[in-house]
Amino acid sequence: MIFARKATTPSPAFAARLIGLGSYLPPQKVSNAELASRLDTTDEWIRTRIGIAERHIADPATATSDLAVEAGLRAMKSAEVEHIDAVILATATPDHHVPGTAPLVAHQLGLRQVPAFDLGAGCSGFVYATTVAAGLIHAGTASNVLVIGAEKMSAVIDPADRSTAPIFGDGAGAVVLTAGHADESGALGPVAWGSDGEQADAIYIPDGGSRRPPRTTDDVRNRYVHMKGNEVFRHAVRRITHVTQESAAAAGWAIQDIDRLIVHQANARISAAVANTLGIPPERVPSNITHVGNTSAASIPLLLSHSAIDGQLKPRQRVVVTSFGAGFTWAATTLLWPIGLQALA
Repeated sequence: MIFARKATTPSPAFAARLIGLGSYLPPQKVSNAELASRLDTTDEWIRTRIGIAERHIADPATATSDLAVEAGLRAMKSAEVEHIDAVILATATPDHHVPGTAPLVAHQLGLRQVPAFDLGAGCSGFVYATTVAAGLIHAGTASNVLVIGAEKMSAVIDPADRSTAPIFGDGAGAVVLTAGHADESGALGPVAWGSDGEQADAIYIPDGGSRRPPRTTDDVRNRYVHMKGNEVFRHAVRRITHVTQESAAAAGWAIQDIDRLIVHQANARISAAVANTLGIPPERVPSNITHVGNTSAASIPLLLSHSAIDGQLKPRQRVVVTSFGAGFTWAATTLLWPIGLQALA
C-alpha cells in the first residue's frame, strides 16, 4: 500500500522563508584508492557506477550531534539570528535510540528549553523536516526554526561490504527558516511528498529495533545498513521524477522553467537519469557527490550550501529540491533562491 500526500500549496500571504544556510564536513577524507586496498573494488568501478571519488568520515569520538551543532552554528550565523523557536533534526543515525539527539543539539547551541525533536525519513528527511518546520511557521507556533540534516553514516555501514561502504559519507547541513510572505525570495513553495512502506526492506538495518532487538542475534552484519541497490535505483528515478513534476506543477512552473534542480546525492547516475527523463540540461543539476558521497539526510542541505558558495545558485532562480530515501520516502519543494543569502561552510 502506498501512503501519499498530494502537493499542497501554502497560503499566498504567508510562508516559511529561507534566511540562513550552513554546512559542515569532518576533515578526514577516504579516497576510492584506500577503499580498493581492502575491498574487492576499484577506483574506476566506484567512479563509473556511483560517481564518487572520495567521502568525508568522522573520527570515532565524533557523533552525529557534533556534526549537527557545527552546521547549526553556521546556519544561525548566516541568518544573523540568535533567537530560534524550534529545532528539527533529520537523521537516520542518532547518537542514541533514546533520548532523541535534537534536544542535545539545541542545548549545545545554547538554545535553552526550545522544543527540539528528531525526524526519521531516511534521505528524504531534510525535505520532510523543512515541511514540518513550514507548518509550525504557518500555524504561528514558531517564527524562526532551525532545520538540520546530519548523519554519521560510517557508524552504520559495514566497512567490509563493497555494496555500501563506497557509497556513504558523513556530514551535516542546516537552514534557518523564518516567517515571511509567499512572494518574497527564499519562500518555500508547494510540497509534494509520500511513502511506500511495502519497500521497507530495500534499505534497512535488520537488528537493533523493537522488531529484532540486539540480544536476539550475534551476527554483527545485521547491525549495518542492507541495501537492494538495483531496486533502489529503479524506484528512485521514478519517484524523484514524479515528485519533481508534481511540486513544480503545483507552483505553476513548467519543467523548462526550473533553473536549478537540487537532487539528493544518492548516485550520480540517478541524478543524470532524472534530469534526462525530465529534459533538464545537466548544467542545471548541481552535484557534489564526487567529493562527499551519499550523506543521507545531510545530502540536500550540503548540496544547497556548496552550490550557493560555488555560485551555482543565484538570486531569484527557480529551484526545485527533490529527494528519495529509505522507507521508501520521497519529497520535493520549490523556492525562488534568496537575495543576499551567504552560505557558510
